[in-house]
Amino acid sequence: MAIGFVGIGNMGLPMADKLVGAADELVVHDVREEALKPLVEKQARPAASPKEVGDRCATAFVSLPTLDTLREVVLGPNGLIHGSTVKLVVNTCTVGVPLVEEIEAALAASGIALVDCPISGGPPGARAGTLSVMVSGKPELVQQIMPLISRWGPVTVAGPKAGLAQVLKLTNNILSAVSLAASLEAYVMGAKGGLDPEVMTEAINRGSGRNSATQDKIPRSVLTRSFDYGAPMHILTKDVDLAIQQADRLGIPMWVCTAARQMFKNAMFAGMENKDITELVTMIEKGAGFVLPKTR
Repeated sequence: MAIGFVGIGNMGLPMADKLVGAADELVVHDVREEALKPLVEKQARPAASPKEVGDRCATAFVSLPTLDTLREVVLGPNGLIHGSTVKLVVNTCTVGVPLVEEIEAALAASGIALVDCPISGGPPGARAGTLSVMVSGKPELVQQIMPLISRWGPVTVAGPKAGLAQVLKLTNNILSAVSLAASLEAYVMGAKGGLDPEVMTEAINRGSGRNSATQDKIPRSVLTRSFDYGAPMHILTKDVDLAIQQADRLGIPMWVCTAARQMFKNAMFAGMENKDITELVTMIEKGAGFVLPKTR
């Protein structure tokens, strides 16, 4: 049995690495040939295109940064859909319900099934195998891949319809984005007011204000001034956009989320699209005329 993995980036590399040894062969592809080197060194087999992955593997995973890239890799002229062997595509990308439904329908017309499996936890969680794995699709297909996706972290089954995992992931990500934006503002306020950021971190994480930013992102990447959490601004901004689009389709007002999106959009307009999400703090610091001290 061979399994395939397309998209060896910040998330795809550690996720694919967790699949080494899970099948007779792991076939990998990325447009950047050099990205494959760490996996090839572990006996993964490179493929020249997504179609070649589909020719060699019955099950293929995809981890890609944008909606257009996912559509091209799966449905494009040299996409997985044209593979002679592939029967199941597992989407780990956050792309929203409409695109998942579009790809699912196109694959089905070629006799290929889709399972939706977005993940949360960022590159640190991917490396540690502690991702929150959200999956939806036909129960028999979900069970088929469960031994593989559980290598990434705890799995939550969102339901029997592929798009449900997207809704769950967007619900998670909008909370993550809002908490990051608000927490960065709060840390700058507290520090400019005279508090030691380490004292803030200790108290907040013992109290009701704790969240993924105060427990992980800020201590790891802001208080060290390393800004290396591993998630670029444009990826989280894309996820926020998708979440608000989902809410719009359902007729749900998103006042707080829209305000957080404006912060990320302003960062993008300032040329920070490829900067780490934790570097958002520098925009707040600029407005405050104050820089958080490095404490770690």
